Amino acid sequence: MDMRTYSRLDALVYNSGAVWWAPVASTPMKRFQLMQRVNVEGLYGAVQVALPHLKKRNKPGGGRIIVVSPPIYSRFFRGKTAYAVGKVGMSVLTKGLGMDFEREGLVEEKGMAVTSVWPAAAIESAATEQFTRKDRAYARDLRKPTILSDAIIAMLKAPAAVVNGQLELDEDFLRKHGGITDFSRYAVVPGASPRRIMPAALPDLTVKEQDDEGMRVDSSKL
Repeated sequence: MDMRTYSRLDALVYNSGAVWWAPVASTPMKRFQLMQRVNVEGLYGAVQVALPHLKKRNKPGGGRIIVVSPPIYSRFFRGKTAYAVGKVGMSVLTKGLGMDFEREGLVEEKGMAVTSVWPAAAIESAATEQFTRKDRAYARDLRKPTILSDAIIAMLKAPAAVVNGQLELDEDFLRKHGGITDFSRYAVVPGASPRRIMPAALPDLTVKEQDDEGMRVDSSKL
């Protein structure tokens, strides 16, 4: 990011990631710490640097943040707990920062929003290359990265109130907000129908007492 070159920042897309899928007993501390630094700590640092610049943007193109992190549901933790700790932490940041934006009036007044996006089917990437090297047939279950970039562009164009604090899936968002019904263009293998790896329905994270915060505390002002 070089503000001297562009003089403004319209959006931050955080797509960095470190991957290690293994049980806790098979995940060394160094590997765990690396994932936390790259995934959740890297995101937090990038957001802190970007926020002052994003807050200078106004409607209709208010400053936006897109985070590549998953919806929160328990099946995601299975077999990859150490990885999930960081990726779910990124999604918690999306939910919490979205609440901050609402509290501060930034969604309504400036059109600011933070949104997470995650692939509904596996995406062709460095992470999936290890599988296609062993068995090229695995490519039939892969989609091109363009589905993720198309979803991100659609999110950046969407009204802030629609996307702020949301944990979205690329396919579902494009179907609902992008008007796309035929996703065959995204298949890595022409004619293939990549298997959906994400649940068809995801849990609602709100509770009955959602608006009851008790005594509001801001440690930075104590």
